Amino acid sequence: MAAPIVHAQLAWLAHPQELMERFLDLSSDLSRLQWHSILRVVGMRSRDPISPNSDDARFVDPVWTEAASWDLTKEWYLAVTRHVQDMLYDTPGLSSKERRRAAFWWRKWLNAVAPTNFFWTNPVAIRKAVESRGDSLALGWQNFIADVEAGEIRMSSPGDFKVGETLGTTPGAVVFRNDLLEVIHYSPTSPKVHAEPLVIITPWINKFYILDLVPKKSMVRFLLDQGLDVFITSWKNPDGAMRDVTFDRYLEDGVHAIVEAARRFTGAPRVHAAGYCIGGTALAMYMAWANRRFSPEEVPVADWTLLTTLVDFHKPGDIEVFIDEASVRYLTEGMARKGYLDGKEMASAFRLLRSNSLIWHYVVHSWLYGEAPLPFDVLYWNMDTTRMPFAMHAWYLRELYLKNRLIEPEGLTVAGEEIDLSKITQPLYAVSAEDDHIAPWVQTFRINNFVTGPKRFVLSSSGHILGIVNPPVNPPKRTYRVADPHRSDKAEDWRNYAEEHAGSWWTDWMAWLKPRCGELVDARPAASADFPALAAAPGTYVLER
Repeated sequence: MAAPIVHAQLAWLAHPQELMERFLDLSSDLSRLQWHSILRVVGMRSRDPISPNSDDARFVDPVWTEAASWDLTKEWYLAVTRHVQDMLYDTPGLSSKERRRAAFWWRKWLNAVAPTNFFWTNPVAIRKAVESRGDSLALGWQNFIADVEAGEIRMSSPGDFKVGETLGTTPGAVVFRNDLLEVIHYSPTSPKVHAEPLVIITPWINKFYILDLVPKKSMVRFLLDQGLDVFITSWKNPDGAMRDVTFDRYLEDGVHAIVEAARRFTGAPRVHAAGYCIGGTALAMYMAWANRRFSPEEVPVADWTLLTTLVDFHKPGDIEVFIDEASVRYLTEGMARKGYLDGKEMASAFRLLRSNSLIWHYVVHSWLYGEAPLPFDVLYWNMDTTRMPFAMHAWYLRELYLKNRLIEPEGLTVAGEEIDLSKITQPLYAVSAEDDHIAPWVQTFRINNFVTGPKRFVLSSSGHILGIVNPPVNPPKRTYRVADPHRSDKAEDWRNYAEEHAGSWWTDWMAWLKPRCGELVDARPAASADFPALAAAPGTYVLER
């Protein structure tokens, strides 16, 4: 945190002329704000010179505008915040990455000291305390103690949901298990299914049931209803005993294992694969690996789908503030001592990326207002964290995030094969999300510049989760843009000619995927004599803490 902020301060001191120009700009804005303050103090109406951003929910209560004292508190806070942020982004003599890092950490501090976060500077909290005769404060204290005991600021109560009973309830069976993953095969919902199955590679950050939440949001159920035969990965939650598990094993005993299990179970010569987030990155590496390992006609995956997936880590979004040589060394040393990266550490980093909505919102509503967290399946899943084994995750951070080796032809050797994305010729369907702060869509688009097969790219509205967990509803909640990109396209060029549609991209995916999955055959049961049920879905690994 400290280094980029100190670097920014030293850079401004080394450029006194630019610093003076910024102070003059600040003085001009403060003059308008002072005039606004005088008008409000004497009881006259005055339009706010600075308005909160449209997605800033901290000051939505009318009291922040109608009451002069609170209006001025809000305006002066916003004025200082905006100027500090603008100055940091314009810092002379710093690289763009260093400016973004300095602005990020200053923004986190400015968010933390917002007047909404403290009882005596939050008029809504004061009003609730008066109206409830102190009950809101008593309940807030109880919530605070519960959060301290839990070791985190809870976004959902642990008892709101139960995996296997209210979440992840689609019927199926674990038909394969090793020390890395369970393979779940789902029971069909129609008498006929397409002959070639769909294999889904889920991320091992958090758990697979994000794609099988409550029935109306479940992508798995939707796919089954479309007549697809679905297999999915459920990864083991690592502990210290798995410290030396490498990425090679995640590829061979994870991705390749589920592909082979699905082929043997169904008798199909090929499968159709989909990968989500880091699961998609693993799938991209697997596709390059398989195109080296097998002859073109023997590659076991006919086509592949990526969901919010990075392969080019040059600009990985806000997460880059945690990724530099010193940070990776610090994380690696911590993992080496324990054998893993704790899931709560990972979750805290991702929550910091959106601290107002994922941290301070819950501090205010839980501690100051005394409100219990509302039941929300996505937030419950978000808190159901997993660990990362030391060897695999240290390699992943260094080789992909730090060195960006995946986009280099033969820059990586994985499971005995040199990885070259340009060797992938199988058709690709790639989906990104417009407001994704974990895998920015402009960067995920770069996959189209590396692979050589036919491609279709979709840009969904919303973010990393809700842009993907996006079932068709009427009336439509979201939109998507879609077009087949050229290999030389840049992201914004593609966006200019992509067609926009109302609704869910799931329907477009099915129109692309289903004709490729073979003829309809009699539906297969979840388990068979050769692949007996080792456990009922959602399996045992997903329940591990």
